[in-house]
Amino acid sequence: MEIEHELPVDKQEKKNPAKRPLIQTEYTQFTTRYDSETSAIWCWMHPEPRPCLNTTLIDELVQLQQQLTYTYKHQQSDSIWPFRHLILASKTPGIYNLGGDLNLFSKCIINKDKEALRDYAYKCTNLVLRNINNLDLPITMVSLVQGQALGGGFETALSCDVIIAERNSQLGFPEILFNLFPGMGAYNLLARRIGAALAERIILSGKTYAASELYDMGVIDVLAEDGEGVQAVENYLKSHNQSHNTIRAMKQIRQIVHPITLQNLYDIVDIWVEAALDFSKKDLTKMERVLHLQKNLKDNNVIKSENDELVPRRGDWRKVESAKFPLMTHLGENIEKNRRKSGSRRQD
Repeated sequence: MEIEHELPVDKQEKKNPAKRPLIQTEYTQFTTRYDSETSAIWCWMHPEPRPCLNTTLIDELVQLQQQLTYTYKHQQSDSIWPFRHLILASKTPGIYNLGGDLNLFSKCIINKDKEALRDYAYKCTNLVLRNINNLDLPITMVSLVQGQALGGGFETALSCDVIIAERNSQLGFPEILFNLFPGMGAYNLLARRIGAALAERIILSGKTYAASELYDMGVIDVLAEDGEGVQAVENYLKSHNQSHNTIRAMKQIRQIVHPITLQNLYDIVDIWVEAALDFSKKDLTKMERVLHLQKNLKDNNVIKSENDELVPRRGDWRKVESAKFPLMTHLGENIEKNRRKSGSRRQD
């Protein structure tokens, strides 16, 4: 059973409890850990029963976003909380995320349940937009892709400021295979990175691209060798700590030049919902075949190399099964506060 509690608040906030989020003490679809060396929180996703964007994972990620924002904005006046980066990664071997909950889609389409389908899509959109806006915090969002990132999983990666992917990772939008399109930000986010024409080509191809191909196109920011993704993230964070403010400023400029708004995303979702509900029996059958592949891929703990050999996915970073959120190091040390006076030397 999920347990919820209220975060500590001051007397004035107690007068308006509606502003305080209720946050569960444990998450079931991901684990978190804090790295003090890079001032980063890692979110390792492991959704069940399939590595897709199920409603529980979405709801828990939204709660994580709310908790991070609340905790960051309610620090003690005499302390500095060293949090500059949030990394979205996966603990599922060979898979980042396989996208939308096709089982839910199928049920909604068969039952013509427009409201349930739109509610799911709006939740995804809200999650993506919060990532795009960096949780309204002065942080950098990073996605580490190790394995397959398809459909909504690819959109989740694209919603981050920086995408770091291992060479043999595969990313793409297979939705056109069952006569649909990715409707939760794919077009906006790809067009912002590489232009509308190339974005449309990727979406309409239905192709799964190698990370190296997408790196050459400009979709992926850092290409890491297989098994070295975590180290590549750490290297990136350390090398860019000094330019943290510049990176944030460039993100703000990008939003001015290529704005992505909630209403814009909702309008696209509405088109997506109508298209899904207009499925033929043939389209539905094709989608259910992709769902079958989703179910089977979870048990496949290998990924393909460029010469089509199957190689094992290498181990997780600093394996800790009982790490607690939000601020505990990989050694299990509770560092909920970094008690430095505001006038002390800045931590880089």
